[in-house]
Amino acid sequence: MFRELTILHSNDLHGDFFSKEGAEGLIGGVSMLSGYIQQVRREEKNVLYVISGDMLQGSIIDQEYQGISTIDIMNLLGPDMVTLGNHEIDYGLAHLMFLERCAKFPIINANLHIRPIGTRLFESHRILMVGGIRILFIGIITEEILHYGNKDPLLGTFVDVAEAAREVEYICNNYKDVDIDFTILLTHIGIEKDKELAALLPEEIGVDLIIGGHSHTMLDEPEQVKDILIVQVGDGSHHVGRFDVVIDMEKNAVHDYRWQVIPIDESHCPRDRVIDEVLGAYESKVKEKYSRILSRLDKPLEHGDRYRETELGNLFSDLFKRQLGVDFFLLGSGSIRGTGLEEVVTLSDLREIFPYDEQLMSFSVSGNRLKEMFLHFLDRLYKGHTREFYQVSHGLVLDVLGEGEALALTLFDEEPDDERIFRFAMQKFHFDLLEPNFGINRSELENYGAVRCVSTSSFDILEEYFSTHPHLDAQREGRITLEIKIED
Repeated sequence: MFRELTILHSNDLHGDFFSKEGAEGLIGGVSMLSGYIQQVRREEKNVLYVISGDMLQGSIIDQEYQGISTIDIMNLLGPDMVTLGNHEIDYGLAHLMFLERCAKFPIINANLHIRPIGTRLFESHRILMVGGIRILFIGIITEEILHYGNKDPLLGTFVDVAEAAREVEYICNNYKDVDIDFTILLTHIGIEKDKELAALLPEEIGVDLIIGGHSHTMLDEPEQVKDILIVQVGDGSHHVGRFDVVIDMEKNAVHDYRWQVIPIDESHCPRDRVIDEVLGAYESKVKEKYSRILSRLDKPLEHGDRYRETELGNLFSDLFKRQLGVDFFLLGSGSIRGTGLEEVVTLSDLREIFPYDEQLMSFSVSGNRLKEMFLHFLDRLYKGHTREFYQVSHGLVLDVLGEGEALALTLFDEEPDDERIFRFAMQKFHFDLLEPNFGINRSELENYGAVRCVSTSSFDILEEYFSTHPHLDAQREGRITLEIKIED
């Protein structure tokens, strides 16, 4: 016996609420996304819509209401199942639990727990019955991914993919006596880790599908490891994934399927007037507060690729360096959440392009140790052990050969004096990653000089600088040169 199921899926929406003007009309936005979902629900019998993490962040509306507005809008979208991403934790552990109470949809996660007592925060799984099909959902995140968010020290999770695989096996084993027709993992660990996870899962436990997130990967067709299909659909609301699956109810397996990436545009996606109304109310309130013009740029500044030097990255890193009085500033490239700024910059624009307001830390390091640190970082970067990349302030030049095997590094147009001490600053989140990413711990840093917080708010510095400096400009200067380009 065969039964049909349609699964719509999103990941990494990041508060991408509003449509944007494309070459052929409006694209994206949750109004047309909702319109498409509701249309499919009317046209097909058995339809599910799921989200694989990171609903929050990236929008001034989300920041202003600390995710409550996003949950309100997601309630109108009506997902059937959601798992958590790292940015769901950005507003703190207690606030995450508050947001969960606001949600009118199930949120699953198999492994988030309170460290001292090991108590799970969420349901590890949920079984849904849809059109006679019994579907098991399991939600997965790992310790590595939590470090990309504002992690609470009391929050624990799986250390790695191997432990995640063991937990999936454990849950599936506990439902061997239940006739599960279809098993779906909602993950937020990135496409490469999804493939590792699939390879580790015993075929006997019957996982059919992994719907992932975090790496913002747009696929042309599903990846397949063993008999497990793996999908992800970029990020934002410009697209939605669609699986039309035929399930063999005797074998509890996929008999046939079709997977498509559906563009969300006005050519075939109707608007959801209820969501338009709710969004309009939030937008009007936020505009009252954030429409103030801060500055005018000499020209639009781009941040088109996080894995290369960008104009906006140069501007931000330079102004942090000047304001903090350090020799160099390293700016997390992923902290810039957009492709650029237009000439007129409002407070809202700045908030949206730089949403992560955090402490700034300063430290010292010797010239010879600095080169070792960057070689360590580049080795991890090219091996795929980190997704971080850094924009660097004026005076630091990195010429990277091969896959990081060789590095020409100059400071103020000279090779660094081995014994000279240089003062650096960076965001607290990235400072906390110095040991894994750069191979240096705080104890060693303290041998070179004081380690201290030099600002409690990175955004305060940006806002003040933009407010007091009109006609800002920046260029790409060759601060970072990669012989082998890194793909996102």
